[in-house]
Amino acid sequence: MSSGPGPRGGAPTERARNFTGTWRRLISELRPERWRIALVIALTVVAVVLSVAAPKILARATNILFEGVMGSMLARAGVPEGTSGDRLARMLRAGGRDDYADMVSAYDVVVGRGLDGHALMVVLLQTLGVYLLSAVFLWLQGRILAGVVQRTGRRLRAEVEAKLNRVPLSYIDRGSRGDMLSRVTNDVDNIAQTLQQTLSQALNSLMTVLGVFVMMLTISLQLSLISLVAIPVAVVVTVLIARRAQPHFAEQWDATGEVSGIVEEAFTGHEAVVLFNSEEEFNRLFDQENTRLYDGSHRAQWISGAIQPAMRVVSNLSFVIIAVLGGVRVAGGTMTLGDVQAFLQYSQQFTQPITQLASMANLLQSGAASAERVFEIMDAPEETEPARPEHLPERVAGRVVFDHVRFSYSPDTTLITDLNLVVEPGQTVAIVGPTGAGKTTLVNLLLRFYDPQAGTISLDGVDTTRLTRDELREQIGMVLQDTWLFEGTIRENIAFGAQRATDEQVLAAARAASVDHIVSALPKGYDTVIDDSGAGVSAGEKQLITIARAFLADRQILVLDEATSSVDTRTELLVQQAMVGLRAGRTSFVIAHRLSTIRDADVILVMEHGDIVEQGTHDELIARRGAYYELYRSQFAGPVSEEPAVERDPLLGELGLKAHRPRRMHSS
Repeated sequence: MSSGPGPRGGAPTERARNFTGTWRRLISELRPERWRIALVIALTVVAVVLSVAAPKILARATNILFEGVMGSMLARAGVPEGTSGDRLARMLRAGGRDDYADMVSAYDVVVGRGLDGHALMVVLLQTLGVYLLSAVFLWLQGRILAGVVQRTGRRLRAEVEAKLNRVPLSYIDRGSRGDMLSRVTNDVDNIAQTLQQTLSQALNSLMTVLGVFVMMLTISLQLSLISLVAIPVAVVVTVLIARRAQPHFAEQWDATGEVSGIVEEAFTGHEAVVLFNSEEEFNRLFDQENTRLYDGSHRAQWISGAIQPAMRVVSNLSFVIIAVLGGVRVAGGTMTLGDVQAFLQYSQQFTQPITQLASMANLLQSGAASAERVFEIMDAPEETEPARPEHLPERVAGRVVFDHVRFSYSPDTTLITDLNLVVEPGQTVAIVGPTGAGKTTLVNLLLRFYDPQAGTISLDGVDTTRLTRDELREQIGMVLQDTWLFEGTIRENIAFGAQRATDEQVLAAARAASVDHIVSALPKGYDTVIDDSGAGVSAGEKQLITIARAFLADRQILVLDEATSSVDTRTELLVQQAMVGLRAGRTSFVIAHRLSTIRDADVILVMEHGDIVEQGTHDELIARRGAYYELYRSQFAGPVSEEPAVERDPLLGELGLKAHRPRRMHSS
């Protein structure tokens, strides 16, 4: 089973082709937010400085407690009260207690003073204040950064959407519409999420590592060097585990896409699935891919989940070594108990940011991959407009001339070699021919969805390449075979081409398109909401709504792309009637597959392999018995059999042909 159209259910798993260059460009997208980012960095620095200063302040509280305990203990041991400093150390050495003498020399112990509750309370309040201030600064940093990231995401979406309006249609035709949608939504969201997490974590982690290491150096150079050994160990362990987990993450997202595709196909084709009794097959496929998704997700999660326990082992080993060496140094009087306690806190804070930085690798790769996909659109070539465009009158006459036009979609295959055509104002030109003959290409060239490689196309004597595309297309209305409606009311859909239209004008257009009586019969009338697929109205009613839209737009040139091919006979009569009224007084190009619908055209063009092989009225082309005659004959003759049947089309008699019904089958 295919994974279904559209993006898969997770972030991109592919690695970026140019990681450094992509991230450099992505960071440049943050330039409009540079002052806010500078403020974020400043707030982060202040928050981290306060955070890393707190254990050093708290160390003073530990020392106050230790000094109080030692002072009370020495008083009970008979040391005179009030003894302190060097005098106390000399007395302890004189009494043979060199270990105590070395220990108290690092403190401000006063025998008999006991616990200094006021000093302890001051230090604890200072510590609490520092932590609170750090939290406030981090909260401000997070709030500002969230705005920076979301505004950047909004700008990226707006830039990509604006870019898609400037690229040639050929660029969009070459890719998948679902992939384009995924780039504008999923990829930009992934970029925003990556920026949010990496900028915040990276700033905090880098500042924390630097600040903590500086504070550790102020306490003990020897213990700081021991803590540094944990860095390469932590990085190696993280990378090894991440490599083991990455293939399972890829399998997880691949299986997610397969499950999404199966579910989408089962629901969008529910009627066919039920009709052909294929529920069991879909259930089997779903169970198979769902199990694969479970296995991949389970392995990915438990393997990647081993990073934190492994880091905890490394951190705990470092903790034990520092605690043992710190205890020895406290006993030797070269460090205070508070310094050891602070250093142990710093050692715990030191490895955690390193682990966070190491675990960002996949996130950074994912963000870079999404950024590359977005930048591919932003770097696409754009449609060019004339430097000094010419202008048309507000209401053109509608004379269209193709003069020696040559065009090809690909350089190695020429579709239109030398097209010459003059369409006078008010004429209806029908374009017929087999599939791939170039009918739609002719219209695409007129609308400047593509430009010819040679020759000119002019409107009222003005070369269309000298006009802006907007001005040219303001003169052309379209009714397509595949109707397009957006989610909104019927009134809004009719007024799509004329946003300032009044309710009276919308009603008049609906009446002209023979859709008013249909809409009025609905419970909410013109305020009935339909979705983008036109659910709630039939195919013929959707077509009539698009014709009403063309009536209201009131363009002098019309393009009608076989608007009756997917409707029933009765609705076809309504659509044809509406289109006759729509074409009145306008230059019209009608792409036709049902030849019976264009018999009243002023000119019929028969196209084959990109060129006009015949042109004339219906009667002239029938009398000529050429390509048009063969098309008409093949369309209405039907399958040849032995038993005659009633003719299907009045013209068959004119052609001297008879339609036949299949001969009966006889059992042997």
